[in-house]
Amino acid sequence: MQVREVDTLARLNATLERARAGVALYRERLPAGPLASLEQVAGLPFTVKDDFRAGYPFGMLAVPREQVVRAHMSSGTTGRPIVTGYTRADLDGWAERMARVLAAAEVAPGDVLQNAYGYGLFTGGLGFHLGAERTGCVVVPTSSGVTQRQVMLLRDLGTTILACTPSYALVLAEAVAEQGARGDLRLRAGFFGAEPWTDGMRGEIERGLGLEAFDNYGVFEDHYLAEVVDPETGRPVPAGEPGELVVTSLTREASPVVRYRTRDRTVLVDEPCPCGSPFRRMRKIQGRTDDMLVVRGENVFPSQVEDILLGVDGLTGNYQLVVDRESHRLDTLQVRIEARADADHVGLRERAEAAVKETIGLTVSVTVLAPGALPRSEGKAKRVIDLREL
Repeated sequence: MQVREVDTLARLNATLERARAGVALYRERLPAGPLASLEQVAGLPFTVKDDFRAGYPFGMLAVPREQVVRAHMSSGTTGRPIVTGYTRADLDGWAERMARVLAAAEVAPGDVLQNAYGYGLFTGGLGFHLGAERTGCVVVPTSSGVTQRQVMLLRDLGTTILACTPSYALVLAEAVAEQGARGDLRLRAGFFGAEPWTDGMRGEIERGLGLEAFDNYGVFEDHYLAEVVDPETGRPVPAGEPGELVVTSLTREASPVVRYRTRDRTVLVDEPCPCGSPFRRMRKIQGRTDDMLVVRGENVFPSQVEDILLGVDGLTGNYQLVVDRESHRLDTLQVRIEARADADHVGLRERAEAAVKETIGLTVSVTVLAPGALPRSEGKAKRVIDLREL
């Protein structure tokens, strides 16, 4: 066993012991003793969102509440929110990891980071804030929304680093273009996450804002054990094969998680990174296992359709998928997507429909819209409207 594996196993067993001692759910599910090897992880039970909801609000805490200094939670739009606690050590570790994220763009004193992630119960805003303060840069906590003010601050403060969701970055790029402010910006890097986005959208953001776009997921191999499993069988798949990301925390004190099913689809890569990082990498999130649409028997992921459409010259990353069911019970998929302001509309719809058909074999109806026709999001964009009565 290599040194790194020995260290990971030791951290893992410490996490399992902490979880057994403090969380009733894990005391019932986990084996009584330590694991002898990392291969045994595949035999541990999964943790899912419903486990957190069943333990709402503090049933998944592994430490006394007196040691918890912060609680974050999900929006709770589909049930009880998922509550995650943090000790002081958890917050310190979070800040250190987010500072490492920002180090990818060499963020340092003198930089101005405009943080347009939402602040509050969502972890995005405060997580980036913690890490940015560790780098010594100027942090501008704008939170999301009030787009015209965001553009004003980008210009007036000389913002060099932007942090927000990729869909909101597109909104900002549009507003910058409308004001003719592109030449006034000093942006050089942006950190975008919290929702799936494709390389096509990355290109749009980089062109619109004049920066280098970085994807952030927030899982570090020295703090989390990552697996990819077959979403149907739950069995681990080899590195290089797609599946669902499953994570086990190695250092979290207040809210340890064991084999948490993220529902995010990705691929783990073992090959060394050209940047020199010693850790394994993961490819961009390719969507979620729970946002898959089944249309006329075909599995369709929104990010897959987005990637196809952004390969059609003249289209943008502002789109919606509308699924409906006709009277004779056949599903239909309509794509509503905006064109660029300078796009030639002749044959654009036909090219888009043909691209989808040729790539995934599905016939769709594409409606090409004028710029600004679709609603804009200040956070995560709503990409799918399912009108079927399922």
